Amino acid sequence: MIAVVRTGGKQYKVEPNTLLRVEKLPVDEGHTVELTEVLLVQDDNGVRVGAPTVANAKVVAEVVRHVRGRKIIGFTYKPKKSQRRRYGHRQWQTVLRVQSIEA
Repeated sequence: MIAVVRTGGKQYKVEPNTLLRVEKLPVDEGHTVELTEVLLVQDDNGVRVGAPTVANAKVVAEVVRHVRGRKIIGFTYKPKKSQRRRYGHRQWQTVLRVQSIEA
């Protein structure tokens, strides 16, 4: 069974028992979270595409941990002014383990 879910403004293709990194969710580690914005479900009966979401479908996942993503290096400057600024940013992410897809 395969599903496409939307969370944090991004879409992810998920299968049961896979790890998934999403934007940080306000859920403690070890708890479960239900992703209800399911855009597509593929199972033995075929493919169901939502308009915009599939009715009565959800993905149940367990929060494994909260981590920080890779470092993004930013650089701004103003020409002819000797003004330069270099900065870094690491976004918080939540690692989920997909337990089941219910449709």
